[in-house]
Amino acid sequence: MKKLLALMLLSLVVVLGACGTSTDENSSNNDSGSSDKKVLVMGTSADYAPFEYIDTAKSDDIIGFDIDLANALGEKLGYEIQVKDMDFSGLISALQSGKVDLVLSGMSPTPERAENVDFSDVYYTSRDLVITTKDSKIESVQDLAGKTVGVQLGSIQEDAAKEIAKTVKVTVENRDRIPQLIQEIKAGRFDAAIIEDVVATGYLNKEDTLTSFPAKEANEDAGSAIAFPKGSDLTEKFNSELKKMQDSGEIDELVVKWFDN
Repeated sequence: MKKLLALMLLSLVVVLGACGTSTDENSSNNDSGSSDKKVLVMGTSADYAPFEYIDTAKSDDIIGFDIDLANALGEKLGYEIQVKDMDFSGLISALQSGKVDLVLSGMSPTPERAENVDFSDVYYTSRDLVITTKDSKIESVQDLAGKTVGVQLGSIQEDAAKEIAKTVKVTVENRDRIPQLIQEIKAGRFDAAIIEDVVATGYLNKEDTLTSFPAKEANEDAGSAIAFPKGSDLTEKFNSELKKMQDSGEIDELVVKWFDN
């Protein structure tokens, strides 16, 4: 009887083991089926509302125009986009070292940057503003003479400030993040800062002590483009879908969603 019982238990273990193997295989097959999309890591600097930022009052997620655009392009091309937040000044080096597959961060395709990375077509065009306090009496670039101007490290606005400094005697200082520039102005350590218009508008709406004027001498009508590693086949793929989104009006819809508030 004991021998018979042992044989029955052994048979039951074998059957259950076989069922378990079958279940694992099915689970594995299902997992592989659900991960057909290749993951692309996208570098961004999430301090640049409404392009990319974190609304801490709602969640820790990075949201914005660039995020929606990247996800839409990824969906059309069969990629899953994984967003990685870092300082703007480190984005191109992260791309070159393979830490990220692309950069979408309101980046302008300057000739200097194009020496190290490939750019997509421009997907959005904007201009620069000089931000200052209402009581500063700074109303033009010429009024910046003898003043300290803040810019984001590694940004096209930093290049613009250096260009201005060739004709107007200003001190240019940089910071890693846009909110730091605003805080330095409010604290009186900066007399002004140069920031892209759609980004600056958010701070101007919140801070009634701030005002602005166009930095015509800077990078007027500077565009934003997607950056890829040199020679990447992603550039042509993303350009193709980018054009379709422009032609269909999808990008205009994103502009309205994020900029027309």
